[in-house]
Amino acid sequence: MERIEAFEAMLKAALEQSEAKRQKMEALKAQGKEKSATYRQYLGNRLFYNQLFAMYRQYGLIGQRRE
Repeated sequence: MERIEAFEAMLKAALEQSEAKRQKMEALKAQGKEKSATYRQYLGNRLFYNQLFAMYRQYGLIGQRRE
């Protein structure tokens, strides 16, 4: 049961971080800073999380659109 709890805690943290990056990207976009290094770093992070969530969905570990 310990592994399941650890997975759930990690998934929750990843979802929260992904959402935080999305919000920061929206703020930078509103300022016209889509080409900034910070925006691109957040974009890279979001792409990583999206790939991670896709892999979890593929193996049935999370629902279709939990992100």
